[in-house]
Amino acid sequence: MNHAYTMPGAVSLAHIPWLSKEAKRRLAWFDYYRRCKNVSKTCRYFGIPRKTFYMWKKRYQPYRLESLEERSRRPKNTRRWQVSQIQELRIMTLRRAHIRYGKEKLKILYQEQYGEPVSSWKIQRVIEKHDLYYHPQRIHRQKARRRHNQARRRITELKRQGREGFLIALDGITMLRAGMRRYILTAIDVYSKIAFARMYQTKHSKHAADFLRRMHYLLEGKMENIQTDNGSEFAKHFRDAMENFHLPHYFSRPKTPTDNPFDERFNRTLKEEFIALGNYTTDCDIFNQKLTEWLVEYNFRRPHQSLGYSTPINFHYKHHRVLPMYPSSTIVCSKEKILLRLF
Repeated sequence: MNHAYTMPGAVSLAHIPWLSKEAKRRLAWFDYYRRCKNVSKTCRYFGIPRKTFYMWKKRYQPYRLESLEERSRRPKNTRRWQVSQIQELRIMTLRRAHIRYGKEKLKILYQEQYGEPVSSWKIQRVIEKHDLYYHPQRIHRQKARRRHNQARRRITELKRQGREGFLIALDGITMLRAGMRRYILTAIDVYSKIAFARMYQTKHSKHAADFLRRMHYLLEGKMENIQTDNGSEFAKHFRDAMENFHLPHYFSRPKTPTDNPFDERFNRTLKEEFIALGNYTTDCDIFNQKLTEWLVEYNFRRPHQSLGYSTPINFHYKHHRVLPMYPSSTIVCSKEKILLRLF
């Protein structure tokens, strides 16, 4: 609860430009308290716990307003380098002599050779410090991938909301026939179930970026969040396209198909109701032409059980107000033309 608070005689916060926003907010607490002399009333007015007020009251020095600034939370006593110079040289010698040995094996060799114990943690620190790896470049690439994966936002972090375009889920189907591999990218609006798919010759991020732009055009820019798996096709050029559209990217957890159930179900429908009925060909142009016709059927005419046996397009316009001068039938036809143009 933030209040813009001023009282006669109070410190003018505008005249303290060097003070941070949070410190100015805390200063307002004590200006208010100085006049009312009531801790409970002050805490209620500013919506803060009494414990927080007393903590800052203990720190507050009226003639040193910087005392209201946040302090570093770094521990006073941090773990220090505990490897002596002689231990470091011995570990380096052992590691270079046995470059493929792990830290646990080196720990045993160290004790046998020098007659004193050493922790595997110390050995690991020395290896990292001096880059004593059999394949240093490969190790650096692995570390970079791990850092990148840790920064990824998982789909479990996203709170779902029921509106068109809130979450667009993407996936892919790899087809191998007659020694030729083809890749079908698929996408579905989780809310309205409007879906799109397209075949490409290779599994490349350029193709995924092209697919995203087509889906963006189909949904007339109504895309808020994107969900994909961890495949390489959803990196580089695909990531650049997402940044151009200012779209947050959420990832499914590895080996967890239940994180993307709607597109997984669409993939199954695509296989059963289109590919299995003799429509597959390795010629991308012919396949995409047939696929576009099937997508018109899927989005505009096929009843969906999950939508109360409505079509995705009808479901969408049923839940969105349409201006009287634009009949829903006219808008549906316009949407169908957009889909056909995407071929």
